[in-house]
Amino acid sequence: MREERLESVWHLAAPEGDRLPLVFDSPHSGLEYPTDFRPEADMRRVRNAEDAHVDDLYGDAPDNGAMLLKALFPRIYIDPNRAADDLDPEQIDGGWPEPTHPGPKSKLGVGLVWVRTRPDIALYDRKLTTAEIRHRIDTYHRPYHEKLKSLLDEAHARSGAVWHVNCHSMPAITDEMSPEGKPGLERPDMIIGTQDGTTAGHKFTERVQSTLAGFGYDVRVDEYFKGVELIRAFSDPAADRHSLQIEINRGLFMNEETGERSQNYGTLRGHITGLVEALAGYTREKTGG
Repeated sequence: MREERLESVWHLAAPEGDRLPLVFDSPHSGLEYPTDFRPEADMRRVRNAEDAHVDDLYGDAPDNGAMLLKALFPRIYIDPNRAADDLDPEQIDGGWPEPTHPGPKSKLGVGLVWVRTRPDIALYDRKLTTAEIRHRIDTYHRPYHEKLKSLLDEAHARSGAVWHVNCHSMPAITDEMSPEGKPGLERPDMIIGTQDGTTAGHKFTERVQSTLAGFGYDVRVDEYFKGVELIRAFSDPAADRHSLQIEINRGLFMNEETGERSQNYGTLRGHITGLVEALAGYTREKTGG
């Protein structure tokens, strides 16, 4: 396995030999909190935003010819899975000098730069400044996007096609900030997001769903979690650029209160490796590799 790293921003694990046009990225598993992150909220609440262990669940990707990119910074500091203009100017000290397009999550305080944490608790005791947010975009958000784009572009140039899996986890039970709109609901095991079929071809989505369902999981497609910026920005199924998101229920592999791995962790990790192997086979079928 070959490794590359941009200090405090991203880490790439790649195969030693030939690379398949298959890229996994884990944008929310970063644990390196910048020194200028000084929340008012308790760190236990802050760390609930992490996709803990998700990068490790997909850790066998390089051994199967795929690439695995992960963010090193935490998504609660700045979220690489949001557009750079997904900001609510009302939440910024002095507003924002450029046009913004805040999505529904920004209005809840969990857009590009979080100002609230679950369950709807203020993250800071003040508004962040324009300079602070611009620093986060320039130093962390933009370089992560640039690296992922370069990996996908290079793979597509080599093979004429590329398949991208955006890796996430979701709380087992909904709360007041959940897209379902009602707290206390139990979520399915896994949800595949394709923005209603616009970011990935049906056959790729079906292979992911059938593989995971074959392990006995309840797998839904585009049910509330449809995928956000990282699959939207770099996908074009008509040009054989396929991106989808996978959300894994945290109750399958961890204690959500402590963050510790549960007894089922090894079983789930084995199944995710099985998914990686299936998708490696799929890309070889499609490219004749």
